[in-house]
Amino acid sequence: MASEACDVCERSVRIAGGIGDLWNFAFESTQGLTLELTDGSEFFLCFECMERLPDDHEPTAEDVADLRERTDPVEEDGNHFWHWG
Repeated sequence: MASEACDVCERSVRIAGGIGDLWNFAFESTQGLTLELTDGSEFFLCFECMERLPDDHEPTAEDVADLRERTDPVEEDGNHFWHWG
């Protein structure tokens, strides 16, 4: 089982696959992706934050920075792999 923090909300989300899942038979889905944007920047975002990116143009690093400024970090609630409550 692997996880990574979202670059916007800082929540640790599950990344499916990998050797860890072979041993514990975890079959949950991935909850975020690394996006390579058209300006060459790269960010790991959870699906909820990804949906909040602008859809009227190709997102850039500036859009991710703007989203980060408008987003309060998610407090950990013991449920390490689910962004939504």
